[in-house]
Amino acid sequence: MTTARVVAGRYELSTLIGQGGMGQVWTAYDQRLDRRVAVKLLRPDKVAGQEADELRRRFVRECRVTAQVDHPGLVTVHDAGSEGEELFLVMQYVDGADLSDHLAEHDPYPWQWAVAVAAQLCAVLSAVHAVPIVHRDLKPRNVMVKQDGTVTVLDLGVASVMDADTTRLTHTGTPIGSPAYMAPEQAMGGAVGPYTDLYALGVLLHELLSGDVPFSGSTALGVLHRHLYEPPLPVRRLRPEVPEALETLVLRLLAKDPQHRPASAQEVYEDLALLLPARGMPTGAPLDPTRPFLRPHAPWPDRARTPAPQPAPVTPSAPATEKPDVARAVDEVKRLLGEGRITQAVDILGAILPAAAEQHGEHSPVVRTLRKQYAATLMDDGQYRRALPELRRLADERAAEAGHADPQSLRHRADAAHCLEQLGEPAAALAEYRALLPYYENQYVAGDPGPAHDVRRRIGHLLLALGDRAAAHDTLIRLLHDVERLHGPVHPLATDIRRTLQWLGQVRG
Repeated sequence: MTTARVVAGRYELSTLIGQGGMGQVWTAYDQRLDRRVAVKLLRPDKVAGQEADELRRRFVRECRVTAQVDHPGLVTVHDAGSEGEELFLVMQYVDGADLSDHLAEHDPYPWQWAVAVAAQLCAVLSAVHAVPIVHRDLKPRNVMVKQDGTVTVLDLGVASVMDADTTRLTHTGTPIGSPAYMAPEQAMGGAVGPYTDLYALGVLLHELLSGDVPFSGSTALGVLHRHLYEPPLPVRRLRPEVPEALETLVLRLLAKDPQHRPASAQEVYEDLALLLPARGMPTGAPLDPTRPFLRPHAPWPDRARTPAPQPAPVTPSAPATEKPDVARAVDEVKRLLGEGRITQAVDILGAILPAAAEQHGEHSPVVRTLRKQYAATLMDDGQYRRALPELRRLADERAAEAGHADPQSLRHRADAAHCLEQLGEPAAALAEYRALLPYYENQYVAGDPGPAHDVRRRIGHLLLALGDRAAAHDTLIRLLHDVERLHGPVHPLATDIRRTLQWLGQVRG
C-alpha cells in the first residue's frame, strides 16, 4: 500500500481533484485538527521565469493579505508556505460544483441563475476591492456553487503572485492567467485594478447567458488580440429571452476602455438587484444560485470608499501608570518583522507613535524613523489605504525641510503613487507620477537613469489602464528607444516594453 504524502507535517493528501499549468489541487486530511481541507500545490519555477525565492516571499505575502478579507463568499485560507520546490496553500474544502461544471450540466443556463451568481460575485468583489486586492483571474473554474446555492470564490491573489507586476505574457509567450477572461489592459501589461475584475465578470456573465465566452480562438495570442480589437456579440442575439437591461450591463462590463465600464462592483450589484427573482420560498433544490436571495450577501453601500473599520491596535503590555517604552517597542517590532509577523508589527508601530511623539517631539528623528517604518510596513502588509496619508505627510515634511527635489521626499511621493495605483485610482496615480518625472529626469546621471525609466513605464501602463492607447504608445516608444540606447535591445525592460507595444499593434517583430 502506497503511503500518502504529508505536506508541512500535517496535511495528508488524499485525492487529486484538479491539475493545470500552475500546479495541482488535492483533497487532504488535516491531521492536527481532524478535518478535510483542500491543498493547492504550486510549482512557480514551471510557470514564470522569476527567482524562486522571490516568488516564495511574494506568495506568503499575498496569502497573508488575502487572509485579511472576511466574507462568506471567499474560501477561507487556513495555511500557506513552501516545501521543497513547491508552494502550498491550504484552504477550506468546499462541497459543491465549480461553475464551469454547473454550466455544463444546465444548458441553457437560466438567466435568473446567471444574475444570482453575478450578484453574489459582486458582493465578494466589493469586499475584495476594498482591501484593496484585485483577483486577476476570475473565471468559472475559480467559482464554486455550494449545496445551499451560495457561491465561493477561489484563488484570490494567486495570479498576482505568479507575476511580479501585472498579469502579462511570459518570455515563452504563455499568458499568466486565463486569456479567455483577460481584460485588454491586463493583456497589454497595463495597470490593473477593480475595473479588470469587472471585465472578467462580464466575460463570465456572457458565458453563462450564451454558453460560450465572447472571444475564443486556437491560440492564446489570437484570443487576446480579439479582446483588444473585436466587439462582443450581444447576448440577446443568441438568447432573445434575456432581459435587455442585462444585455446592456454585460456590454458595459466588456468595454475595451476601463473608464467606460461600471465604476464599481457595488454599482453592478445594484443593477443586478433589479433583475433578481422576487422574494419567496426556496424550491429546496440543491445548487440553485437564486436560493440565497433575501439579499444576505449584499455589499455594504459604497463599501469601496468606506472600508471596514480597522481593529484596535495592540499595544505592548505596560501598567496604566507607566509610560510606554518606545525602545522596547522598537525592538519588539524588529523581532516581529524578522519572523514575518507583519500585521502585529503594524499594530505596535501604530500604537507607539503617539507616545514617541510625546516623549521625543513630533518632528524628532526618532519619530520620523518610526513613521517611515510604519508606512513601509503598512505597504508590505497591503494596507495601502492606511499607508497613503502617512507617506504624503512624510513627503511634505521632508520637502519643507530639504526642498521638493530631495530624494527622500521623492521616494515617499513615488510610494504614494504606488498606493494610488494599488487602490484602483489610475488617474490620480498618473498625475502623481507625471509630477515626479521632471525631478527624476533632472537628476539623470550618464549611464544611470535612476527611477526615471520605471516611472515612465508606470505612466505608460496607467495610460493603457485609462484607455489612452495613443498616449501610451508615444510614452512607451520613446522609453524603448532610450532603454535600447542605454542598455541594448535585449535588456529585460526593453523586452517588456516591446511586448506591450506589439499588443498595441504599433510595433511588429
